[in-house]
Amino acid sequence: MSTQPKTFLTPEQYIEIERGAECKSEYFQGEMFAMAGAGWVHNRIVANLIGRLYRQPRPSSCQVCPSDMRVRVRATGLYTYPDVVVVCGEPQFLDERRDTLLNPSVLIEVLSPSTEAYDRGRKSAHYRSLESLREYLLVASDHVQAELYTRQPDGRWLLTFADRLEDSLDLQSVGCRLALADLYERIDLPGFQPATAEPSL
Repeated sequence: MSTQPKTFLTPEQYIEIERGAECKSEYFQGEMFAMAGAGWVHNRIVANLIGRLYRQPRPSSCQVCPSDMRVRVRATGLYTYPDVVVVCGEPQFLDERRDTLLNPSVLIEVLSPSTEAYDRGRKSAHYRSLESLREYLLVASDHVQAELYTRQPDGRWLLTFADRLEDSLDLQSVGCRLALADLYERIDLPGFQPATAEPSL
């Protein structure tokens, strides 16, 4: 039985298609991969992240973008949409359309059951190849947990792990402290008391 051969796209073809598409797709090695929509908890955590990054003091050169900001990983050829992007200094773009960022400083992904393995594995490897990247944050959406990977001066990555609402993580590159209680504010997760709940009497 014959199979239909795959049609591979150039990065230029992908960009042309993506700019006219109604939904977002990643691109890697000639193929486009449609991205599934996110649920309520995922979106609430992303909103909390962006809100905290905006409210806290940070260098004026750092700017925060939501998940519509496409990022190109130059070394590997991946085009993707992180949940939250922070760029410090002058942003560099693929072209004059300014819709594909080349130099993120911080990337944040909120994990879901369908994407967790990818975000921890192959995507993490793609991100670490970005010369501009200083920190990569993973935030769980089904329990309280966050993992911050920070690039060290020698090129190694240091992991800081937090899994209690009273814990916090320091994003050194942008001068922000993120408290887990703030990231999970007004989110009811199994086995954990919501961050805004009143103490029981």
